[in-house]
Amino acid sequence: MLDAAAEVFVSSGVEAPIRDIAARAGVGTATIYRHFPTRADLIVAVYRHQVENLAETGPTLLEHGSSPYAALRRWIDLFVDFVITKQGLASVLQSDDPCYDPLHSYFLERLVPVCTELLAAATSAGEIKPGMDAYELMRGVGGLCAGAGANRRYDARKLVGLLVAGLRV
Repeated sequence: MLDAAAEVFVSSGVEAPIRDIAARAGVGTATIYRHFPTRADLIVAVYRHQVENLAETGPTLLEHGSSPYAALRRWIDLFVDFVITKQGLASVLQSDDPCYDPLHSYFLERLVPVCTELLAAATSAGEIKPGMDAYELMRGVGGLCAGAGANRRYDARKLVGLLVAGLRV
């Protein structure tokens, strides 16, 4: 349900009808409301679910990837997907509703250490230049993703790929 909600939020915005999310998830609307009584509950759950998936993926990529740099590159690609989805949530995440206040801190607490670990592994392997800060890299990726707006010719993924390639030794 959470993945379906995220997809609908990206394509139709967070105000999309619950029936659209239910249809995408293959469940009835009552099932959505049983798990998430309010739209805010669903939005928070989607955000946390995506952060957790991304946080758990980093160590797995390091363990099973062909190299630390390949793991970093793949994780950043997944981070781009997250940032693009987050843009669909931006209007509510920046609202005055206090239920969204802890989400940014949660994001930083869960993802900066993962990115730091990936950078450290790639640096130790001699694959990237030393001294890259995870928070700065994540902000850079976010900035490149935000630049797209409604411009179909803007390829954030290509630009992020150039940024990550620039880390190489």
